[in-house]
Amino acid sequence: MLIEQLYDSTYTVPRGKLRRLEASTTYRRSVEDFSGLWQFMRLASSMEPIGLDGLQEVALMNRRETKYVLREQDLLNALVPLTARYWVLEIDGIRLHRYLSLYFDTPSFFLYHRHRAGGKHRYKVRAREYTDTRLAFLEIKHKISELRTEKSRVQTPQFLTDLSSEFDEFVQDHFPLPVEELEPKLLNAYRRITLVGKYNPERVTLDLGPRFYADSGNATLPGIAIAEVKYENNGRGSDFMRRMREMGLRPMGFSKYCVGVSMLYPHVKNNYFRPTMRAVGKIMQGD
Repeated sequence: MLIEQLYDSTYTVPRGKLRRLEASTTYRRSVEDFSGLWQFMRLASSMEPIGLDGLQEVALMNRRETKYVLREQDLLNALVPLTARYWVLEIDGIRLHRYLSLYFDTPSFFLYHRHRAGGKHRYKVRAREYTDTRLAFLEIKHKISELRTEKSRVQTPQFLTDLSSEFDEFVQDHFPLPVEELEPKLLNAYRRITLVGKYNPERVTLDLGPRFYADSGNATLPGIAIAEVKYENNGRGSDFMRRMREMGLRPMGFSKYCVGVSMLYPHVKNNYFRPTMRAVGKIMQGD
């Protein structure tokens, strides 16, 4: 892929009231951001590709998850010795993919507060678009325990901006609340590289340039990358997790939805996430 193609690519981000997403604005990353993305593209181009068929063999819909929040430069340094240990997902020649997610919650932010309270049986409901392929899904994530998560999803004709009765049965099968109680709350855009372990049943997703949009405005975490390892059993065979330990980088709880809500909805209680935001601030400063 040429850097000109990356420069010309855009996020199409709805604005205004989230219930009225017809209007849109186009966002381009800054020149500094492109420099970092170009380095990730070069690194991904040095790895052996795997297609969607191969990815399905490690779908890991019922899995354990471990997250790391780190600077993009630190992530690049971590990946250099791992390029022979992983395949990189490639679709239509693209290895750095654009994602768009719209999270739904109740008017009182029940799901957000449930996550904030901790414990078992936490849910996220989101519409997701894989922007480069225009594939769209409705997804429900059920966090069964601190480490184990189950994800269910159904393909949708287009990126959903509201939950219609067409999906009542799917929501009822996987979610404890009626679908009519849910409304759009937060839009999230980012770019992702997906790695698949050659020697262990694991996937590693690397999310770059996360941006958050709500009725009140938008927010970003410049220079921050979110790495998530999805695996079975205890994950001790993960080369990526081993590399994180070698670099002295520890796992860190990080929910894009909850962080976005805490940044863009000041009236919603966010005490629980303040330590996370302080930690992210220190990471951005290189601490």
